[in-house]
Amino acid sequence: MRIIFSRKGFDSAAGGGPSPIVGGRPVSLPIPAGAASRTSYGALGLGHHAARASRGRLGADDLCHHDPMFLDDGTCLFGQCGAAQTHLANQGVGEGDVFLFFGLYADEATGEPHHRIFGFLEIAETVALAGGAPADIVALNHPHALAMHHSNDVIYRGPGEQARTASVALRLTVDGGPPSLWHRPDWLKRGGLSYHDRADRWLRGGRVRSVARGQEFVADVGRRHAPREWLARVLDAIRAS
Repeated sequence: MRIIFSRKGFDSAAGGGPSPIVGGRPVSLPIPAGAASRTSYGALGLGHHAARASRGRLGADDLCHHDPMFLDDGTCLFGQCGAAQTHLANQGVGEGDVFLFFGLYADEATGEPHHRIFGFLEIAETVALAGGAPADIVALNHPHALAMHHSNDVIYRGPGEQARTASVALRLTVDGGPPSLWHRPDWLKRGGLSYHDRADRWLRGGRVRSVARGQEFVADVGRRHAPREWLARVLDAIRAS
């Protein structure tokens, strides 16, 4: 099994600032649309939050890249393409693997920017889009189904949910930051996370310094019990009310 730490949503480069935590719940702001989109921030009820996080550069009428897309039936759709999808394919990502979506958030009380997990997707199906997108996905206006972003464009589909609370268990950043300095679970060691092979990223005190850019970081955990137990706790925290 593989656990994929998948960076999504607003940050200082995409959108202009962190996503908010509102009433104790993390609200992931999709990045501005760079290709096909029929979904505005206003349509998602995010117009005010997008305007505030972007310092007025974006608002309710601006189109966004609504991805990952969490549906009311407990399904998640997530599209990927280009170099990021090539990396996922080269790492063997597929059915049974789990995306943990994380992003940059501002603490509700202090405004402190930090990385936190806000949702998951367990892959049940990988839909290649080169031959056309399925009608049911097109009908949902998923941006990767509306127009090809790259020749290797795919949509991952399977069970998935967003976090209902800003649980401490879902926070990646160590207390005091900076955002890229993460708590490291005991099972995660150097050589076990793609793009993080440099020795100077693995610090004492159970910490790891995440790369500044990049979207998909893959941990191939095989059949080991410790990563699966950790993942189960993370999923429980996401599902908690």
